[in-house]
Amino acid sequence: MLLWLVASESKKTTDRGVGAMKKTNVRTHDVSAIYKKIDLRVLPFLLLCYLVAYLDRVNVGFAKLHMQSDLGLSDAAYGLGAGIFFIGYAIFETPSNLLLTKIGARKTLSRVMVLWGGTSSCMLFVNSETSFYVLRFLLGVFEAGFAPGMIYYLTLWYGRERLARVMAVVMLAGPIGSIIGSPLSTWIMAEFESVGGLRGWQWMFLLEGLPAVVLGVVALKVLSDTPAAAPWLTDAEKTLHSTLVQTEASDHSSLRTALKDPRIYLMAAGYFCLISGIYAMSFWLPSIIRDSGVDDLMTIGFLAAIPYVGAIILMQILSRSSDRRNERRWHTAIPAILAAACLAGSTVFKDNLAAALTCLSFGTALMWAAYTVFWAIPPQYLKGTAAAGGIAVINTIGLMGGFVSPTLIGYLKSLTGTTEAGIFAMVLLVAVGALLLAANRPPSTTRPANSNAAAAQE
Repeated sequence: MLLWLVASESKKTTDRGVGAMKKTNVRTHDVSAIYKKIDLRVLPFLLLCYLVAYLDRVNVGFAKLHMQSDLGLSDAAYGLGAGIFFIGYAIFETPSNLLLTKIGARKTLSRVMVLWGGTSSCMLFVNSETSFYVLRFLLGVFEAGFAPGMIYYLTLWYGRERLARVMAVVMLAGPIGSIIGSPLSTWIMAEFESVGGLRGWQWMFLLEGLPAVVLGVVALKVLSDTPAAAPWLTDAEKTLHSTLVQTEASDHSSLRTALKDPRIYLMAAGYFCLISGIYAMSFWLPSIIRDSGVDDLMTIGFLAAIPYVGAIILMQILSRSSDRRNERRWHTAIPAILAAACLAGSTVFKDNLAAALTCLSFGTALMWAAYTVFWAIPPQYLKGTAAAGGIAVINTIGLMGGFVSPTLIGYLKSLTGTTEAGIFAMVLLVAVGALLLAANRPPSTTRPANSNAAAAQE
């Protein structure tokens, strides 16, 4: 599936470049060759890295099924521990992304992966509420900067008229990580239970954390800091690529100027609400399924994977529609409000697992689709240092939703004894997020010359 997605992206990129080539007198097959190389060199590796990152971030949701009782954690304590990851992440994210522009993506992403992979594996040593909090916090500290750094890195390789589709490929890590991670995590927990005197959840943290360390080392060899530094592009290809991507206009050229723009914070607030819903599902879906009466670990794992199959399909459809129309705002706001309605519907059918899971599946898919297109918005008017810092600021503020939502659901569940109140809170947050996303008008409806010409050919 990964090879098909990359090949498809390469073909779409070529098609979109036809009009631009007519205007710049550059042969279409030259552009095709460049983007075929970039697609195959950049996208699969980043997708794999982000998949491992997402898995290490949310596997605590499956560990909860046994770890909570082993350690005597309350639902509120678990929710706080799951969410405290994002506190560490938020504190160190912007500095990490600004450092990326100084030392390069290769060293930055390598450092991040090695440190977070080692910390994730160390989760096997958790033996108390305090150690749970400390290691989750450190995991956030060490992973800080990876996602926004990756997004900024992609803006160096792809023009903004291609970004939604490219993001849709890399952001597949979330749903794929959930599809793979759900049965994988529960299988490890079941099969490795008591092996070597360790519980199944301890083996899960160990085995799922080590791949990040390996990928961090490999990144030093695989990644190039910029297109100009890529040894696998010829000088002619580098020159052509710079005319396709780096000449696009930007409303902000410095971080200081960008941070004065209220649209940055409007985007961040909308993103915060969207992320709250996404991580609520990531951390609590296994528990919601168990509370509905399903006790078998493997069954829980497979049922928890269902919502993300639809997410993969909808992410591709919505991102391509967004690129084709060069429209981002309504491609995020409308799916978000529909997602809120679906989450609300899941509580109506709480006594019917099939109906509730259907609502949760549609809601999750819609939130992921909106999330994918959202990340094509900031690069529309942020560039260079402003892009690196601005994207990090948006992601930092937004990812606090990853702290708020599991913590809030845990608190409300401890208070009421059910997850319904928590889900209703997520409905409200996602609905508010939809309104904020709709209110965020783009700075300009003018496309770069390349984009206009490309669109004319579609």
